[in-house]
Amino acid sequence: MAGIGLAVLAMACFAVLDTTTKWVSLGVPLMVAIGFRYLFQAVATTVAVYPQRGRALLHTRHLGLHVARGVLLLTTSLLAFLSLKHMPVGEFTAIVLLTPLVVTLLAARMLRETVSPLRKLLVTGGFIGTLTIVRPGGQDFTWALLFPVGVVVANAGFQLLTSRMARTEDPMTMQFYTGWVGAILPALALPWVWAEITAPALWGGLLLMGVMGTVGHFLFILAFKRAPAATLMPYMYAQIGFAMLGGWLLFAHVPDHWSLVGMGLIAVCGAAGALLTAHESRASAEPPEH
Repeated sequence: MAGIGLAVLAMACFAVLDTTTKWVSLGVPLMVAIGFRYLFQAVATTVAVYPQRGRALLHTRHLGLHVARGVLLLTTSLLAFLSLKHMPVGEFTAIVLLTPLVVTLLAARMLRETVSPLRKLLVTGGFIGTLTIVRPGGQDFTWALLFPVGVVVANAGFQLLTSRMARTEDPMTMQFYTGWVGAILPALALPWVWAEITAPALWGGLLLMGVMGTVGHFLFILAFKRAPAATLMPYMYAQIGFAMLGGWLLFAHVPDHWSLVGMGLIAVCGAAGALLTAHESRASAEPPEH
């Protein structure tokens, strides 16, 4: 129960992060906001971990993979920022939560894992939910609505690479390098994109983005220490509800009927996929009958 509670709190933090990102994007250049968000996370991680770990924190045999992981996460954040400039928070969150289903398909192709017909059906249902939200050919459709699809693809690649690296790399080392890659690359673009930020509220929004991103990831780590991943995954979809609440409170946006249908379909298929994983994990852990 403690793990579930921490996971739900993490989802609330991520919803606040996305809602604040949408608001900040109205007045702050893209690379400035992203760079500040990762600089805060990188500095917080370094201050919290380096005094205890010292130079051991920097030790790795796969620096290139760390850079690639950081670039994938930065790409995810850039596309998320662009997505949130053009679409509501709730709908964006629902589409992004297709990621676990997409990871299932990519893992099957890249890692040669078996995917059951039921899982394929759930993935298909999730994509139908996405099409219901985006509605290609509809009056409200613009190509910018495809940005969240890019978020799903980049995030899926990030998760697969993370899964591979976790077998040999220290988690805090991974967090350290990822944060600094995300902070340094946007900084290289600052001479061309910098714009003075004079409104105190925007600085407050940038600070809130950094805090919510850092605290959310920290709570998620604590949740995984207290409960198995298969148990926690269904509760990730609570983020859709938090995101809808944030969109309503800050932007007075309420999804239309078809968007609600699509969001519900994604949540049901995603949660069902997570519950199926939990069932398969328990079945594989049970001793065979004699």
